Amino acid sequence: MSGQTVPADFSGHMLDLDEDDDLEVFSKNTSLADGSPMPNSPSSMVNQYRLEEEEQQQDADAQDIFITVDNPESHVTAIETFIMYRVATKTTRGEFDSSEYEVRRRYQDFLWLRSKLEENHPTLIVHPLPEKFVMKGMVERFNHDFIDTRRKALHRFLNKISVHPILSNSQHFKVFLTAQELLSHKKQGPGFLSRMGETVRAVANSVRGLRSRPEEFTVMQDYVEDFSTKICSVDKVTQRIIKEQREYFDELKLYSPTYAQWAESEEELAAPLNGVASCVERCSKESEEQIQHLSEVLVPALHEYVLCTETLKAVMRRRDNIQAEFEAKNEALASRRAHQEELQDEVDGLADRVALSNNALKGDWSRWQNGMRSDLKSAFLSTAEKNVDCYEQCLAVWESFLLSQRVEPGEQRDGEGAS
Repeated sequence: MSGQTVPADFSGHMLDLDEDDDLEVFSKNTSLADGSPMPNSPSSMVNQYRLEEEEQQQDADAQDIFITVDNPESHVTAIETFIMYRVATKTTRGEFDSSEYEVRRRYQDFLWLRSKLEENHPTLIVHPLPEKFVMKGMVERFNHDFIDTRRKALHRFLNKISVHPILSNSQHFKVFLTAQELLSHKKQGPGFLSRMGETVRAVANSVRGLRSRPEEFTVMQDYVEDFSTKICSVDKVTQRIIKEQREYFDELKLYSPTYAQWAESEEELAAPLNGVASCVERCSKESEEQIQHLSEVLVPALHEYVLCTETLKAVMRRRDNIQAEFEAKNEALASRRAHQEELQDEVDGLADRVALSNNALKGDWSRWQNGMRSDLKSAFLSTAEKNVDCYEQCLAVWESFLLSQRVEPGEQRDGEGAS
């Protein structure tokens, strides 16, 4: 049954700066404790990091697949409502029949692609997708913000694959980007019983365990566990900070009108009261932008790598299962001489599979670490830049208020004489 298409309209401590001389500390102290020069302003520090990011961006010049996920549309059928996204691709690769493609995909199609990539490359790190279901306390499933956040995550997912040297050459990835419909492709592949057999073998290997995991993969396992603990902690704390900042912002919105109303009934204090009201209002706008930036930049980056930790753990388990199956067959070969030749072929095949799996994971591990560090560094620097801008703006607002209230000596004497 064809669905009705409905276009979606998605459009601490305080410094004591009572005297003017104190303000000169920022220009007089031009070196750090270790003797290295200090940048002229916090913004210049951010600009230095941006130069480093521009240098790193030059490495992307060799990219030959460019993908955009946009234009979400709501589809309503008799049994469900779902969102479909436009996936537009431009490529210079020779194996594609055309240089440009445009298809529409729903979330389930992205799930299919990811499952196929994991099925064919069990020890490569396939970037995670956003969660299917909305957690309690988050926005509604078809809320504009939720849809746009998911769209950005799906966009990143495809572009992470497009720059991967192995996954980007997957036939399933090509089909996903070019085929107008995926139903016939989804029907291909191993049947239910075959998938069930793979699952049973994986469970058996997991229960049997390993005789000895290579040291380098034990180090990886420990790193993933430690990284998972840290990134989850930072993600939760950031969520709490944003919640508290939103509460603070709500209070600021009530704070400014209170001063304005007070000024109406206090003629002698009207000027400073209105000045404070204006400062609070302008600072509240800066706080709102800061909260929005945290929600749109830092939180998605952190949560993306929270999901990555689960992906890494699954990859580690699959590698262990391959080794466990090899060890089991090797033991069977030693104990069963009657079918030794047949078992030897299986053992040799599994030995090759273990070696390929190990090499694939080791190669992808460095690639993933470099990407993770680049992504998180970019999010942290962007957040730092926004914090600096917010605090500089608020500082300028309050400094202008202090200057407006400063009484010149001549004016003070005139006031005293009049009294």
